[in-house]
Amino acid sequence: MKLRHSRAARFAAALLTAPVALAPMLATPAHAIIVFDPSNYAQNVLTAARSLQQITNQITSLQNEAQMLINQARNLTSLPYSALQQLQQSVQKTQQLLSQAQNIAYDVQKIDQMFQQKYGNVSMSATDQQLVTDARSRWQNTVGGLQDAMRVQAGVVGNIDTNRAQMSALVGQSQGATGALQATQAGNQLLALQAQQLADLTAVVAANGRAQALQSAEQAAAAEQGREQRRRFLTPGVGYQPGNARMFPNSGN
Repeated sequence: MKLRHSRAARFAAALLTAPVALAPMLATPAHAIIVFDPSNYAQNVLTAARSLQQITNQITSLQNEAQMLINQARNLTSLPYSALQQLQQSVQKTQQLLSQAQNIAYDVQKIDQMFQQKYGNVSMSATDQQLVTDARSRWQNTVGGLQDAMRVQAGVVGNIDTNRAQMSALVGQSQGATGALQATQAGNQLLALQAQQLADLTAVVAANGRAQALQSAEQAAAAEQGREQRRRFLTPGVGYQPGNARMFPNSGN
Protein backbone atom coordinates (compact mmCIF):
# COMPACT_ATOMS: atom_id res chain seq x y z
CA MET A 1 0.00 0.00 0.00
CA LYS A 2 2.78 2.38 0.80
CA LEU A 3 4.42 1.69 -2.61
CA ARG A 4 1.33 2.52 -4.56
CA HIS A 5 0.83 5.62 -2.48
CA SER A 6 4.36 6.70 -3.22
CA ARG A 7 3.96 6.23 -7.00
CA ALA A 8 0.71 8.15 -6.95
CA ALA A 9 2.33 10.96 -5.03
CA ARG A 10 5.16 11.20 -7.53
CA PHE A 11 2.77 11.21 -10.48
CA ALA A 12 0.69 13.92 -8.91
CA ALA A 13 3.79 15.99 -8.26
CA ALA A 14 4.84 15.56 -11.89
CA LEU A 15 1.48 16.80 -13.08
CA LEU A 16 1.78 19.80 -10.85
CA THR A 17 5.27 20.69 -12.02
CA ALA A 18 4.63 20.07 -15.74
CA PRO A 19 2.88 23.41 -16.39
CA VAL A 20 5.70 25.20 -14.63
CA ALA A 21 8.29 23.53 -16.87
CA LEU A 22 6.26 24.17 -20.01
CA ALA A 23 5.50 27.76 -19.06
CA PRO A 24 8.78 29.28 -20.50
CA MET A 25 8.30 27.45 -23.76
CA LEU A 26 4.70 28.57 -24.09
CA ALA A 27 5.60 32.17 -23.15
CA THR A 28 8.26 32.56 -25.95
CA PRO A 29 6.72 34.35 -29.04
CA ALA A 30 6.78 32.54 -32.37
CA HIS A 31 8.58 35.35 -34.31
CA ALA A 32 11.64 35.15 -32.13
CA ILE A 33 12.50 31.77 -33.55
CA ILE A 34 15.26 32.17 -36.21
CA VAL A 35 14.78 29.88 -39.16
CA PHE A 36 17.44 29.86 -42.04
CA ASP A 37 15.91 29.33 -45.47
CA PRO A 38 18.66 28.67 -48.07
CA SER A 39 16.32 29.15 -51.02
CA ASN A 40 15.12 32.51 -49.80
CA TYR A 41 18.71 33.59 -49.03
CA ALA A 42 19.87 32.71 -52.54
CA GLN A 43 16.98 34.64 -54.08
CA ASN A 44 17.82 37.70 -52.01
CA VAL A 45 21.48 37.52 -53.02
CA LEU A 46 20.50 37.22 -56.70
CA THR A 47 18.18 40.21 -56.41
CA ALA A 48 20.92 42.29 -54.79
CA ALA A 49 23.40 41.30 -57.51
CA ARG A 50 20.95 42.32 -60.21
CA SER A 51 20.35 45.66 -58.52
CA LEU A 52 24.09 46.23 -58.26
CA GLN A 53 24.51 45.38 -61.96
CA GLN A 54 21.80 47.89 -62.90
CA ILE A 55 23.54 50.58 -60.87
CA THR A 56 26.85 49.71 -62.54
CA ASN A 57 25.22 49.94 -65.98
CA GLN A 58 23.73 53.32 -65.11
CA ILE A 59 27.13 54.60 -63.97
CA THR A 60 28.73 53.35 -67.20
CA SER A 61 26.00 55.01 -69.25
CA LEU A 62 26.55 58.30 -67.46
CA GLN A 63 30.29 58.04 -68.07
CA ASN A 64 29.70 57.41 -71.77
CA GLU A 65 27.36 60.38 -72.02
CA ALA A 66 29.88 62.58 -70.25
CA GLN A 67 32.63 61.43 -72.64
CA MET A 68 30.31 62.07 -75.58
CA LEU A 69 29.69 65.62 -74.36
CA ILE A 70 33.44 66.13 -73.96
CA ASN A 71 34.01 64.88 -77.51
CA GLN A 72 31.28 67.14 -78.85
CA ALA A 73 32.85 70.08 -77.08
CA ARG A 74 36.19 69.21 -78.67
CA ASN A 75 34.59 68.83 -82.08
CA LEU A 76 33.01 72.27 -81.73
CA THR A 77 36.25 73.96 -80.66
CA SER A 78 37.41 76.46 -83.28
CA LEU A 79 40.93 76.43 -84.67
CA PRO A 80 43.00 79.11 -82.86
CA TYR A 81 45.02 79.88 -86.01
CA SER A 82 44.15 81.63 -89.25
CA ALA A 83 46.30 82.16 -92.34
CA LEU A 84 43.62 84.16 -94.13
CA GLN A 85 45.28 87.54 -93.71
CA GLN A 86 48.62 86.36 -95.07
CA LEU A 87 46.94 84.64 -98.02
CA GLN A 88 44.93 87.76 -98.83
CA GLN A 89 48.08 89.87 -98.73
CA SER A 90 49.79 87.53 -101.19
CA VAL A 91 46.81 87.68 -103.55
CA GLN A 92 46.64 91.47 -103.30
CA LYS A 93 50.36 91.74 -104.06
CA THR A 94 49.93 89.71 -107.24
CA GLN A 95 46.84 91.69 -108.23
CA GLN A 96 48.73 94.93 -107.72
CA LEU A 97 51.49 93.75 -110.06
CA LEU A 98 48.91 92.85 -112.70
CA SER A 99 47.20 96.22 -112.35
CA GLN A 100 50.52 97.98 -113.05
CA ALA A 101 50.67 96.61 -116.59
CA GLN A 102 52.25 99.18 -118.91
CA ASN A 103 50.61 100.75 -121.97
CA ILE A 104 48.08 97.99 -122.72
CA ALA A 105 46.35 96.90 -119.53
CA TYR A 106 44.17 93.85 -118.91
CA ASP A 107 41.05 95.55 -120.23
CA VAL A 108 39.14 94.26 -123.24
CA GLN A 109 37.97 97.66 -124.51
CA LYS A 110 41.41 99.24 -124.18
CA ILE A 111 43.02 96.28 -125.93
CA ASP A 112 40.61 96.54 -128.85
CA GLN A 113 41.16 100.29 -129.10
CA MET A 114 44.94 99.97 -128.97
CA PHE A 115 45.04 97.23 -131.59
CA GLN A 116 42.90 99.25 -133.95
CA GLN A 117 45.23 102.21 -133.57
CA LYS A 118 48.65 100.54 -133.46
CA TYR A 119 48.31 96.98 -134.76
CA GLY A 120 45.69 97.26 -137.48
CA ASN A 121 46.21 97.72 -141.19
CA VAL A 122 48.75 100.39 -141.98
CA SER A 123 47.13 103.51 -143.39
CA MET A 124 48.30 104.30 -146.89
CA SER A 125 47.93 107.99 -146.12
CA ALA A 126 50.13 107.88 -143.01
CA THR A 127 53.38 109.78 -143.26
CA ASP A 128 56.72 108.06 -142.96
CA GLN A 129 57.24 109.76 -139.64
CA GLN A 130 53.90 108.40 -138.40
CA LEU A 131 54.93 104.90 -139.48
CA VAL A 132 58.17 105.19 -137.55
CA THR A 133 56.33 106.54 -134.47
CA ASP A 134 53.81 103.69 -134.52
CA ALA A 135 56.57 101.12 -134.90
CA ARG A 136 58.41 102.55 -131.92
CA SER A 137 55.18 102.56 -129.86
CA ARG A 138 54.60 98.88 -130.64
CA TRP A 139 58.17 98.08 -129.67
CA GLN A 140 57.71 99.87 -126.36
CA ASN A 141 54.53 97.87 -125.73
CA THR A 142 56.40 94.63 -126.34
CA VAL A 143 59.27 95.56 -124.06
CA GLY A 144 56.81 96.74 -121.40
CA GLY A 145 54.89 93.46 -121.63
CA LEU A 146 58.08 91.46 -121.14
CA GLN A 147 59.02 93.62 -118.16
CA ASP A 148 55.55 93.21 -116.65
CA ALA A 149 55.77 89.43 -117.04
CA MET A 150 59.11 89.35 -115.26
CA ARG A 151 57.78 91.54 -112.44
CA VAL A 152 54.82 89.21 -111.92
CA GLN A 153 57.16 86.23 -111.92
CA ALA A 154 59.35 87.91 -109.32
CA GLY A 155 56.32 88.64 -107.14
CA VAL A 156 55.11 85.05 -107.33
CA VAL A 157 58.58 83.77 -106.45
CA GLY A 158 58.56 86.13 -103.48
CA ASN A 159 55.33 84.51 -102.27
CA ILE A 160 56.93 81.07 -102.16
CA ASP A 161 58.60 81.63 -98.79
CA THR A 162 55.36 82.94 -97.30
CA ASN A 163 53.41 80.01 -98.70
CA ARG A 164 55.95 77.54 -97.35
CA ALA A 165 55.69 78.99 -93.84
CA GLN A 166 51.89 78.99 -93.97
CA MET A 167 51.78 75.41 -95.24
CA SER A 168 54.06 74.24 -92.43
CA ALA A 169 51.94 76.03 -89.83
CA LEU A 170 48.65 74.71 -91.20
CA VAL A 171 49.89 71.13 -91.41
CA GLY A 172 51.04 71.39 -87.80
CA GLN A 173 47.65 72.75 -86.77
CA SER A 174 45.89 69.96 -88.63
CA GLN A 175 47.97 67.24 -87.01
CA GLY A 176 47.47 68.75 -83.56
CA ALA A 177 43.72 69.32 -83.97
CA THR A 178 41.68 68.28 -80.92
CA GLY A 179 38.38 67.88 -82.75
CA ALA A 180 36.66 67.54 -86.07
CA LEU A 181 36.01 71.28 -86.41
CA GLN A 182 39.66 72.20 -85.94
CA ALA A 183 40.75 69.55 -88.44
CA THR A 184 38.16 70.77 -90.94
CA GLN A 185 39.17 74.40 -90.53
CA ALA A 186 42.84 73.52 -90.96
CA GLY A 187 41.96 71.58 -94.11
CA ASN A 188 39.93 74.50 -95.46
CA GLN A 189 42.86 76.86 -94.92
CA LEU A 190 45.16 74.46 -96.74
CA LEU A 191 42.69 74.52 -99.64
CA ALA A 192 42.74 78.32 -99.50
CA LEU A 193 46.53 78.21 -99.68
CA GLN A 194 46.32 76.02 -102.77
CA ALA A 195 43.81 78.44 -104.30
CA GLN A 196 46.21 81.31 -103.68
CA GLN A 197 49.03 79.36 -105.34
CA LEU A 198 46.78 78.63 -108.32
CA ALA A 199 45.99 82.35 -108.50
CA ASP A 200 49.72 83.12 -108.64
CA LEU A 201 50.18 80.53 -111.34
CA THR A 202 47.29 82.01 -113.31
CA ALA A 203 48.84 85.46 -113.00
CA VAL A 204 52.17 84.21 -114.34
CA VAL A 205 50.50 82.46 -117.26
CA ALA A 206 48.47 85.58 -118.04
CA ALA A 207 51.51 87.87 -117.87
CA ASN A 208 53.59 85.56 -120.06
CA GLY A 209 50.74 85.19 -122.51
CA ARG A 210 50.33 88.96 -122.70
CA ALA A 211 54.03 89.44 -123.38
CA GLN A 212 54.03 86.79 -126.11
CA ALA A 213 50.87 88.21 -127.65
CA LEU A 214 52.37 91.72 -127.79
CA GLN A 215 55.53 90.36 -129.34
CA SER A 216 53.59 88.43 -131.97
CA ALA A 217 51.37 91.44 -132.68
CA GLU A 218 54.42 93.63 -133.10
CA GLN A 219 55.92 91.20 -135.60
CA ALA A 220 52.66 91.05 -137.56
CA ALA A 221 52.34 94.85 -137.61
CA ALA A 222 55.99 95.23 -138.62
CA ALA A 223 55.46 92.86 -141.52
CA GLU A 224 52.42 94.87 -142.64
CA GLN A 225 54.31 98.14 -142.31
CA GLY A 226 57.24 96.69 -144.25
CA ARG A 227 54.94 95.84 -147.16
CA GLU A 228 53.57 99.38 -147.17
CA GLN A 229 57.02 100.92 -147.08
CA ARG A 230 58.16 98.64 -149.92
CA ARG A 231 55.13 99.63 -151.96
CA ARG A 232 55.94 103.27 -151.45
CA PHE A 233 59.54 102.70 -152.38
CA LEU A 234 58.60 100.99 -155.63
CA THR A 235 55.86 103.44 -156.57
CA PRO A 236 57.11 105.85 -159.30
CA GLY A 237 57.24 109.44 -158.18
CA VAL A 238 56.84 108.48 -154.52
CA GLY A 239 59.75 106.34 -153.51
CA TYR A 240 63.22 106.16 -154.99
CA GLN A 241 63.96 108.64 -157.81
CA PRO A 242 66.79 107.61 -160.17
CA GLY A 243 69.20 110.34 -161.28
CA ASN A 244 72.53 110.94 -162.97
CA ALA A 245 75.51 110.57 -160.73
CA ARG A 246 78.89 111.94 -161.62
CA MET A 247 81.90 110.36 -160.07
CA PHE A 248 84.25 113.22 -161.01
CA PRO A 249 82.23 116.44 -161.41
CA ASN A 250 85.33 118.55 -162.12
CA SER A 251 86.51 116.31 -164.94
CA GLY A 252 86.63 117.74 -168.41
CA ASN A 253 84.71 114.80 -169.85
